[in-house]
Amino acid sequence: MDLVLDRISHSYGDTEVLRDLSLTIRAGQIVCIIGPSGCGKSTLLRIIGGLEQPGGGEVLQEGAPPADSLNPLTYVFQDFALLPWRTAGGNVSLALEDHSLTRERRESIISDVLRRTRLSEFRDALPRQLSGGMKQRVAIARALAVNPAVMLLDEPLSALDAQTRELLLDDLIGLWSRQPFTAVYITHNLGEAVRLGHRIVVLSRRPGVIREVVEIDRPIEQRGIVDAELEGLQKRLWTLIRDEAAAADKELVHG
Repeated sequence: MDLVLDRISHSYGDTEVLRDLSLTIRAGQIVCIIGPSGCGKSTLLRIIGGLEQPGGGEVLQEGAPPADSLNPLTYVFQDFALLPWRTAGGNVSLALEDHSLTRERRESIISDVLRRTRLSEFRDALPRQLSGGMKQRVAIARALAVNPAVMLLDEPLSALDAQTRELLLDDLIGLWSRQPFTAVYITHNLGEAVRLGHRIVVLSRRPGVIREVVEIDRPIEQRGIVDAELEGLQKRLWTLIRDEAAAADKELVHG
């Protein structure tokens, strides 16, 4: 299933956040969205996910979701959003409990996604017993459990330390390589964008419009941490947003 964003615009009162934004998110691709602070990235993700209605334009679904998809769209948040009284397995189960599944089928799905996210041995652990990285793996497992047509990730690694972030980035690359999924990935981290993105959408300062869409042809599993080509691309992306990022920073501080 593809998602088509058709002339999306949005305002909060007199503040125009997004203007006439059109984009197609193709099945099987990870689309990373970057831009200065306050450019409307998270607002756009909420509109894509149906949590907020756009002031103008529409989000269209083209084609059918996977036959066994329980939710066409599902979120992964930066703050994990786990229920503290539920185990890792119980938090994953939460995404399945509103669906008509047999107990055997539900248990099979939970076991599968915990295995894929390397959490099988932590199935009975409570969130307070897990590291930040493991908590986010549980959140990713919960999203995978419903086999979504599109995963919506809102800065999922930003709350983690640098080492854990690299490990989770490797995990996401491994997950996609073994079983490709479609994702819209919001990030401030340009290194994450060039490691993960099949396409990188660069938004302007508010009101957010698309300045450029950068396509990366190299398979994501072949993109190393130390990579001169990707470092060059990262520098070019920073050049695209640097001046507007500086202006947005002053606006956030003094506005």
